[in-house]
Amino acid sequence: MKHLNYRILLRKEPEGGYTVTVPTLPGCVTFGENVDEAITMAREAIGLYIEDLRERGEDIPTEEGLLEYTVTIEAHA
Repeated sequence: MKHLNYRILLRKEPEGGYTVTVPTLPGCVTFGENVDEAITMAREAIGLYIEDLRERGEDIPTEEGLLEYTVTIEAHA
């Protein structure tokens, strides 16, 4: 079995909890009441997403070769 790694982004919601997105898997979105639950839900969502791709015979996207940077800019509001 191969291990796959995916970045997840957690966004704190004004009404509480965290929305989680997986940039490499379009449409893979979930929610958790706190950070730990959000991460748990992300693992489950990613697993289901990949299972669905396999069942349909589609390629499974990976983050292999992906470079990530954070760029800071000065913005005038």
